[in-house]
Amino acid sequence: MADENKLKKAAFAAGCFWGIEEEFRNTKGVVSTAVGYMGGRTKNPTYEDVCTGQTGHAETVEVTYDPSKISYEELLKIFWNIHDPTTLNRQGPDIGEQYRSVIFYYDEDQENIAKTSKEKLQKTEAFNRDIVTEIVPANEFKFYRAEEYHQQYLKKRGMRSCRF
Repeated sequence: MADENKLKKAAFAAGCFWGIEEEFRNTKGVVSTAVGYMGGRTKNPTYEDVCTGQTGHAETVEVTYDPSKISYEELLKIFWNIHDPTTLNRQGPDIGEQYRSVIFYYDEDQENIAKTSKEKLQKTEAFNRDIVTEIVPANEFKFYRAEEYHQQYLKKRGMRSCRF
């Protein structure tokens, strides 16, 4: 059982939040996940609001994790591997600002680790384009939990990914 006082939060936007949430939800050391909207200007946005592309929000997964079981670095490795961080405002067939790649950091350690991780990945030349992932402070934005039907969407439908 995780000590509630030692749990940490991380937040990632990497396209459609259904598949991203499923990946993190099934990761050892992750205690809970929630899908929602972050990084925008509109208060209390709905899915329909965010889909217009006018709110500035990104579809985001908030991850609560036990740092004694999984490190922030390991969460970042998952994040980098589950999407294409070189496409601006797009992931696969999903196009729009709400599908952009963002790391929302909660403290200075997360900021430094995220920036270093991005720099190292760019230097590996794993991608033939620049990484466009934003790294921004979570405290500048409120996380708005998405409607309940979006929570654990793939699990509720017996699906493992959005691809099939």
